[in-house]
Amino acid sequence: MGKQELQVLNALDVAKTQLYHYTAIVIAGMGFFTDAYDLFCISLVTKLIGRIYYHVDGSDTPGSLPPNVSAAVNGVAFCGTLSGQLFFGWLGDKLGRKKVYCVTLGLMIICALASGLSFGHSPSGVIATLCFFRFWLGFGIGGDYPLSATIMSEYANKKTRGTFIAAVFAMQGFGILTGGVVTLIVSGTFRDRFKAPAYSVDPIGSTVPQADYVWRLILMFGAVPAAMTFYSRMRMPETARYTALVAKNAERAAEDMAKVLQVDLEKNNSTIMEEKTTKQFGLFTKSFFRRHGIHLLGTTTTWFVLDIAFYSQNLFQKDIFSAVGWIPNAATMNALEELFKIARAQTLIALCGTVPGYWFTVALIDVIGRFWIQMMGFFFMTVFMLGLAIPYHHWTLPGNHIGFVVMYGLTFFFANFGPNSTTFIVPAEIFPARLRSTCHGISAAAGKAGAIVGSFGFLYAAQNQDKTKADRGYPAGIGVRNSLFVLAACNLLGLLFTLLVPESKGKSLEEMSGEKEEEEEEEMKENRTLMGKDGDDKELASISF
Repeated sequence: MGKQELQVLNALDVAKTQLYHYTAIVIAGMGFFTDAYDLFCISLVTKLIGRIYYHVDGSDTPGSLPPNVSAAVNGVAFCGTLSGQLFFGWLGDKLGRKKVYCVTLGLMIICALASGLSFGHSPSGVIATLCFFRFWLGFGIGGDYPLSATIMSEYANKKTRGTFIAAVFAMQGFGILTGGVVTLIVSGTFRDRFKAPAYSVDPIGSTVPQADYVWRLILMFGAVPAAMTFYSRMRMPETARYTALVAKNAERAAEDMAKVLQVDLEKNNSTIMEEKTTKQFGLFTKSFFRRHGIHLLGTTTTWFVLDIAFYSQNLFQKDIFSAVGWIPNAATMNALEELFKIARAQTLIALCGTVPGYWFTVALIDVIGRFWIQMMGFFFMTVFMLGLAIPYHHWTLPGNHIGFVVMYGLTFFFANFGPNSTTFIVPAEIFPARLRSTCHGISAAAGKAGAIVGSFGFLYAAQNQDKTKADRGYPAGIGVRNSLFVLAACNLLGLLFTLLVPESKGKSLEEMSGEKEEEEEEEMKENRTLMGKDGDDKELASISF
């Protein structure tokens, strides 16, 4: 930025790691903890809701959600999330990160509680209100994506920025894990307190009336971690980069930064930026597409194909585990026993594959770099997905289930020590401050479009190719094996689209976003204008003489 480079930005880039950096990680991270808990806990309880509200007298199998209901319950939160990412991402650039940040969290708290209080006792009433509140829950969650990433990137120094943003996102792993643990505790407690026979013994008695409280308690727990950090969010100052570069108030930026970070700034040096009306390009301009069009294409496409695979795997683990025989046949268990075993399987995968992957990224992202971690992750996800799909019949045979679970866990490990983390980090680093939250929101919304494709598509695609063996109400699908091939192809596409994404390791946000170049170009124009004026004045003077 030459002469007009703000001292406050340099101070942020070289600031030592301080207590407030960790505080910001916890505040933003707890939002992501809540996001993951709320988005993924629904997959644990859908079979229980099916047993409670969609029991069919005389059926050999327990009640299950009809295809359209299952698709709505699993996917409606993603529709809300996509909308929230676009809206709050844009709003975060217009009003500021802090003002919008508390709104998203408040919406999450209210709607998480309301999800468990879905009205009525009829299936249609319960599902309609559940979907309504989960849409708005997703809307709040959507805002958390661009705002958390942008806030953490703008607080961090350039040396450890990737680590800090990755640490925020890594809380998603603990959210998924906690969802499984809470479900284990609640379902285990009710199972032991209210004994029930297996479905094959007593179809009605296998689902005790108290089971209706179980899924509600699990969903409502999502409000707890969000409420714990609401006050802390309210007290966070606006990020110095937003205040300086977008609000054009460098003095206020220095004051806000001094409240939370121990840096030496002289007040009179903090307002180097002069008041002038430089023309800055917007999102829908040729200048933006010339500078950042390829980058935005890279961040949106990689996130889109990743989430097709990632959310398909996460939301339908229970179906895949049932297909290979790791979870017993539903008719041999009562409702709460089935929920307990589904939660146990998903908790094991989260503990052994999901959570470690996130923290490998935290440890190594500023060493290896974003680009290579993403390439490696997509590559190994493709390899392990093919390792599941090609010998699929082998994995379904008795005694081979552990090998399947290990391979399946490794796909999660390399998703999180790979593109699931980096697709979140990079969009917060490579776009200008005035468009950073918006572009991150667009990238994240593309990811949620992929999640919608995965959650709706896999539900139907994974059905047995033999219509008589498909779940009740579903048409014949392509089967789990062929679905795994499709997911492997998505991962391979992600590998190719990663070539469009730049490496941001060790560079300042202004270097990556091109804001330094913008200022330099503006200075050059001003200098040329001044030189032209000088020349004209001298010429006039000589003529007059």
